[in-house]
Amino acid sequence: MRKLLQRWLSSWIIRMTNKYGSRPNKRRIHDALNKLYKTINAEPGKRGLIFNLADQDKYIVLSDQHKGARDYADDFALAEKNYLVALEHYNKEDFRYINLGDSEELWENLLESVIKHNKNTFECEKAFIMRNAFTKIFGNHDLYWDNDPLAGFNLNRIYGQKIPIFEGAILRATIDNQTLDIFLTHGHQGDLQSDGNWFSKWFVSTIWAPFQSYLQINPNTPAYDNQLKTAHNTMMYSWVASKKNMALITGHTHQPVFASLTHLERIYIKLRQAKKDNDKEQLYFLNAELHKRIKEGDKAPRFRKYKPGYFNSGCCCFSDGDITGIEIEAGIIRLIKWSFLRIGDSERIVLEEMKLAELIDPII
Repeated sequence: MRKLLQRWLSSWIIRMTNKYGSRPNKRRIHDALNKLYKTINAEPGKRGLIFNLADQDKYIVLSDQHKGARDYADDFALAEKNYLVALEHYNKEDFRYINLGDSEELWENLLESVIKHNKNTFECEKAFIMRNAFTKIFGNHDLYWDNDPLAGFNLNRIYGQKIPIFEGAILRATIDNQTLDIFLTHGHQGDLQSDGNWFSKWFVSTIWAPFQSYLQINPNTPAYDNQLKTAHNTMMYSWVASKKNMALITGHTHQPVFASLTHLERIYIKLRQAKKDNDKEQLYFLNAELHKRIKEGDKAPRFRKYKPGYFNSGCCCFSDGDITGIEIEAGIIRLIKWSFLRIGDSERIVLEEMKLAELIDPII
């Protein structure tokens, strides 16, 4: 019966999850981002930290692990190995780790169960704490860390010390005598399904989690990053596009975005350029890539010129075990993926990269 229901319902459930899983409100999103950015600047250390980004500094930004109880509702279970290998690599290479929220799935699980089943991941994270290289930012599914009076006690149990919890961070770089601010936050602010919504939390824990566990469905399909930007990501982009010399990195939507574009959007733009250049080889390749990712009858969107300032780290719970994240190193920002390319091996793949200098607005 389960197999039959999986076959009948999987596609519909994933569509409904993508469609109704969030209710972003543009005004609320913009107001929340403005408020948090101003607060961090006015009172560093209260709601977020400011880091001066030097050329030798290295950062890895990962989000949305949704660590669970290793049952069939645990979206992190298949991705754990990639996550552990990635953290070992970044710790060895002296990266600073910014955990961008929804690290623990505390809408669906009791904290005790999450602690019990994720000892290895917490130990790998602890290695960054020992180097004073770990920043933990809360999201909507682990809001507990920000608002529960026992949060500090439980963080001490997990990591051996009470660590601070923040809502955001700013990486501040000086490039060609200009200041670039890279603003990081989970991104749930202004989402009416996520931002303090008790009904959503009740529905996920009481209805969705048991249903997902029974059907063994993970809605975070690898194809998700091949779509056009979600409404929420588009609203995040519109906020940062209005700012000067600023980039924004969020998580929350589970959809990787690099320099304001998803993979599918990049294919459309490259196709337009290949047609202009009459590059037949590139046209053949790009059309083949496009047909893998769209349904018959889909039309190309109308693209305006995008500022490249919006990034989304994606998630660490894709249904094939892959994880995505954002690296910043030596003046370069990258979208990376850790994936099982060979049996038993987890490999780092650079999907996109650009110079931070390209995020500086031209002087007119």
